[in-house]
Amino acid sequence: MSTKVLFGFHAVTVRLKTAPQSITEIHVDATRRDARMRQFVQRIDEAGAKRVDSDAERLAALAGNTRHQGVVARVQPLPARHSLDEVLEEVEGPPLVLVLDGVTDPHNLGACLRVADGAGAHAVVAPKDHAVGLNATVAKVASGAAETVPYLMVTNLARTLNELKERDLRIIGTSDDAERTIFDADLSGPVALVLGAEGAGMRQLTRKTCDELVRIPMQGAVESLNVSVAAGICLYEALRQRRPSTGET
Repeated sequence: MSTKVLFGFHAVTVRLKTAPQSITEIHVDATRRDARMRQFVQRIDEAGAKRVDSDAERLAALAGNTRHQGVVARVQPLPARHSLDEVLEEVEGPPLVLVLDGVTDPHNLGACLRVADGAGAHAVVAPKDHAVGLNATVAKVASGAAETVPYLMVTNLARTLNELKERDLRIIGTSDDAERTIFDADLSGPVALVLGAEGAGMRQLTRKTCDELVRIPMQGAVESLNVSVAAGICLYEALRQRRPSTGET
């Protein structure tokens, strides 16, 4: 089975925590002796993973860039993610799904996965023909979330949104020209939040498939936000609405 590459402390640490048996070897910068690297090396040894001391040139060649932080792992690919139906079957409580239409930048996807993990989203969905796949850059930016949040690429996004409707999820899209804001929408029940790429926004068919369109209120001079920032605002508003009331005033 072919291996793939993960790099950076966060991405490799999550793989050590979740699937250490899938790690073929971890290359570390032999010249680093700082506390962070010492703790990381200890974690490698405790997990029983193979550790290889490497130099900067070899690390850069393995990672394909110099942003590896002195940590590069060769790992076996994990089993393919479940289908969206299987993911939703395992959800306890109202599902929360993030849908990305047209996000092709790996840094944006990585940041979206990270915020989705933080807000407790159950899956991130994207179309196969208008999206970036999971690669080493996505995993690095996601800081481990690429290992924990199901990222499901579908052939027909509009059809998938309609299937989510059949499962009683409300499809809420974001658009700068919507009348209501995200803070006016009821996100406490089963919901899929749909965001398009910065600038282009959602495709027309995706927009038409949404049950409701909302906007993020902008008070300053800029007209739009980076998609990962927008995803964070929307997902955390959903999380806020879903928190149980303490009865305090």
